[in-house]
Amino acid sequence: MQDSQPWLKHYPPGVPHEIDPKAYGSLVELIDEGLRTHADKTAYVFMGKRFSFAEIDHDSRAFGAWLQGLGLQPGDRVAIMLPNVPQYPAAVMGILRAGYVVVNVNPLYTPRELEHQLKDSGAKAILILENFATTLEQVLARTPVKHIMLAAMGDCLGLLKGAIVNHVVRKVRKMVPPFHLPQAVRYRQVLAQGRQRQLQPARPGHEDVAVLQYTGGTTGVSKGATLVHRNIIANLLQSEAWNKPMWAQVPSGEQPCMVAALPLYHIFGFTVNMMLGLRLGACNILIPNPRDLPAMFKALRKTRFHSFPAVNTLFNAMAHHPEFGTVDWSHLRLSVGGGMAVQQATAKLWRDKTGCAVAEGYGLSETSPSVTCTPVNTTAYSGSIGMPLPSTDVRILDDDGREVPVGTPGELAVKGPQVMVGYWQRPEETAKVMTAEGYFRTGDIATVDDKGFFRIVDRKKDMILVSGFNVYPNEVEDVVTQMNGVLECAAVGVKDEHSGEAVKLVVVKDNPALTEQQVRDYCAQHLTGYKRPKVVEFRTELPKTPVGKILRRELRDTTRDKTPA
Repeated sequence: MQDSQPWLKHYPPGVPHEIDPKAYGSLVELIDEGLRTHADKTAYVFMGKRFSFAEIDHDSRAFGAWLQGLGLQPGDRVAIMLPNVPQYPAAVMGILRAGYVVVNVNPLYTPRELEHQLKDSGAKAILILENFATTLEQVLARTPVKHIMLAAMGDCLGLLKGAIVNHVVRKVRKMVPPFHLPQAVRYRQVLAQGRQRQLQPARPGHEDVAVLQYTGGTTGVSKGATLVHRNIIANLLQSEAWNKPMWAQVPSGEQPCMVAALPLYHIFGFTVNMMLGLRLGACNILIPNPRDLPAMFKALRKTRFHSFPAVNTLFNAMAHHPEFGTVDWSHLRLSVGGGMAVQQATAKLWRDKTGCAVAEGYGLSETSPSVTCTPVNTTAYSGSIGMPLPSTDVRILDDDGREVPVGTPGELAVKGPQVMVGYWQRPEETAKVMTAEGYFRTGDIATVDDKGFFRIVDRKKDMILVSGFNVYPNEVEDVVTQMNGVLECAAVGVKDEHSGEAVKLVVVKDNPALTEQQVRDYCAQHLTGYKRPKVVEFRTELPKTPVGKILRRELRDTTRDKTPA
């Protein structure tokens, strides 16, 4: 083997080679310390209202105590289906402090997707925003969920402002479809009842499960990456250490502030915004809908901020928006791109407009998430995903698990304290991705140079990366092939200037009357927005190998005119 960790010689000054993943006994210990140490500081800003760490502490204790009053057992799973609202961090901290496991759920899931995740995780309770309650109602009877907590956008904004916000959301914008969940308890009622109880603090260990973070599966089945307390503690400490040169630039006595535009239910936002912010005593500006750029710019105009983690598509959309110049970017010290490749044109435009270069990171749900990052004091785009974070070993392997020479493409494999312990209740799937030496095989094809900088060149998997979200072709195909009129189909990723990649669906009909609009309508009913095909193409047959395997590469590389209906 070559110099096994050449990157250590090229670490930025002040960045340690190792972190101590046992610095805290558990996330509960970290939560308790952070909330106590930073009690008087602003933890979150939401719709112009500031929330102190003390308020989050108070609410999370009440939330956890209420859950304990249900008779849940230590290690039981509690699902959270919320966008970036103040209820989210309070609930996460309450769940963990009470001894339970957080199950992060994408609020935009369809009934089919939600049902699978609730059943697979065995979640016994769920906190859900009323905007999405109709989705839960459709599947509730087929899930193990027994307890429902119902949140509203205005819950935490005070009586007057909260009532106005809820009225606009419900009646003016009509964002809350009708639903019937008579057993649900409103979030404010949960807190009121929880405050009448005493939280019995949990004492989980490093290897106890903290979070189930669901990711797509090559079989079309979404799998839960089982993240223990050690995993997330390690990754937030790794991120803190790597970002140390940037934090040193924040003026002494000034509270660090982050923009939380990434969904906190996504592992990137969960670890890098919420958990790291808690340790640092940083303020997070909560952005509930980053697609609403005018609302985001309005929020950013009101608060000085230093750190902005995002995906390429968001950086690009913001930099091109006419209101971009209305925000003061002069205090921005760290822009981190993750979830998908940062494009050179976007990186250049962002630096030109903000004066802050984008540091590109790489990670996965299975690694809590961060694996590598370019130095945060970088000044130019390189196309590299940087070097492994402290206490992280990355190798490039061939199909037989042997390390390949420098510059040779192979599968990127990761070993470190942030790597999951496995897929939830799927030992066979876990065995497929873990080597005997404990390396997690990512499915991404990469190269490494002699300095230890890594570069992604392709994906071994057929996964499609849409705006930082994983889309697995088999899941899309499994859904569409259940549609009347579809004989067979294949989903592949194609380049897209807005989302990096988009889903292209190629369909073979068994009903000549089937139309493209019917296919799109069916997908809208059964697939979350980012999983829906942007391109729908009809063919008379799919290209296949002699044994019948669909040649996805041929479908990606060629585009034919649609056959007439």
